[in-house]
Amino acid sequence: MKYQPFTSHIKMADVIAANHSLLLVLPRLGIRLGFGEQSVKEVCDRYQLDVDFVLLIFNVYTFDNYLPDSSTFAATNLQPLVPYLQSSHQYYLNERLPHIKRHLLNVAASAGDRYGAILRQFFADYEKEVEDHFSFEEQHIFPLLKAAGDTDNLPQRRGRQAIPQSSHLAHNHSDLVDRLTDLTSIMLKYVPGDCLTEELNELVFGVMQLSSDLEKHALLEEKLLIPYIRQMLQHPMP
Repeated sequence: MKYQPFTSHIKMADVIAANHSLLLVLPRLGIRLGFGEQSVKEVCDRYQLDVDFVLLIFNVYTFDNYLPDSSTFAATNLQPLVPYLQSSHQYYLNERLPHIKRHLLNVAASAGDRYGAILRQFFADYEKEVEDHFSFEEQHIFPLLKAAGDTDNLPQRRGRQAIPQSSHLAHNHSDLVDRLTDLTSIMLKYVPGDCLTEELNELVFGVMQLSSDLEKHALLEEKLLIPYIRQMLQHPMP
């Protein structure tokens, strides 16, 4: 079914009503609730945000497989993308994973020694994997966008570290999402039915939400960040 991407004139409240998961995205953009009848553009102006970039984020998170067409991509300033991705990293590490961990430890405590130990070890390994992946991105990928926009050192920047292939990122992102799928499978199939029902439901929903969010995060990096860096290096802004 054909969809209609959000535009700058739609009310911000209507955007959130159309996709409740954007409530988790707003803080990463620095936007707070309480926008009344203001449009997306009016809210962006209020927070001094680039409306085209914000709309890009909203559309990616709302519509499956959404990507801007070539003209929209070329016209959108993606310099705010790295701060947004860094903010997302902090959200995952400081809010989402600790939230999931609290429920997981409660479920593990009621699941018996065998399944409790499996859940705790699985999640500990996953936390380390996420931390390592984010550290790699922040040390080796995000600085490339800043370097690509450094017009004062254009000759030197072309000789810097090669840009990682999108396929390499895709493989790592797929591993992170697949591990969450494995965790969901363990919880649905093998955790004893007499475990804390509300805790288990909250845990499963939390893991599913994180998996969906990470998929969008990966799409932003693979399909927008890396191509934008390449474009900046090939066709630098004056």
